[in-house]
Amino acid sequence: MEQGDRVLIIEDDPRIAEVVAVNLADIGLRAERASDGRTGLSMALAGGWALIILDLMLLGLGGQAVCARIREKDPWVPLMMLTARSEEADRVAGLEIGADEYVTKPFSVRELQARVKALLRRVQADRDAAAGRSAGGRLEIAGIVMDFDRRRVTVQDRPVDLTVKEFELLALFARNPGRAYSRTELLNLVWGYQFEGYEHTVNSHINRLRAKIEKDPARPSLLQTVWGIGYRFADPGDAAPAGLPSSAAAGPRE
Repeated sequence: MEQGDRVLIIEDDPRIAEVVAVNLADIGLRAERASDGRTGLSMALAGGWALIILDLMLLGLGGQAVCARIREKDPWVPLMMLTARSEEADRVAGLEIGADEYVTKPFSVRELQARVKALLRRVQADRDAAAGRSAGGRLEIAGIVMDFDRRRVTVQDRPVDLTVKEFELLALFARNPGRAYSRTELLNLVWGYQFEGYEHTVNSHINRLRAKIEKDPARPSLLQTVWGIGYRFADPGDAAPAGLPSSAAAGPRE
């Protein structure tokens, strides 16, 4: 079984797990199953998955805890939450701890297949884009170096660990310094149109990203708020951010 075909289903209802597995097989994916959170986490951390489908309400170790642990070990594996919880707070919690997709029960088989295929296409597009970047897949701006091939970031030569969405947000901003993005635009560009209405998720990620890249997150000089619009990355033509040498204000180099 090739890694690109393998999907892990962490679901405590055997009937639902069977339905998901059968319909994944119809689109060329091979599923392995875990019926509780601890077993699923152990299998997930072994790696080699093209996708992980995770129920939020699991016996023993809950789905949110499993998701958070997976993200600590592997920020990049595609992760879809499949759950009966449809309240907005649950959706937001899933997105903020690292889920890439969210499908509620009962679900349409066709919708599930379409969501899985769309998520895997997005992942492949990201990988193809990274592979096609020139200059070693690097971007440097304002003392920040992004290595797209290795998915690594340093700030003033200090390594910084970013989640997938934090990395994608920073990449979008750093490639377009000075451009203001609304929360809706950021949500659509980074998360996808299916998450319209969850703009406050953007705010949470912006705050966490600032905590990792700003000298003073309470007074951000790089990732700026544009009142009434949203956010932007400091324009290289502006004065050098406080606390950074003037050379750090140079524009992006890719």
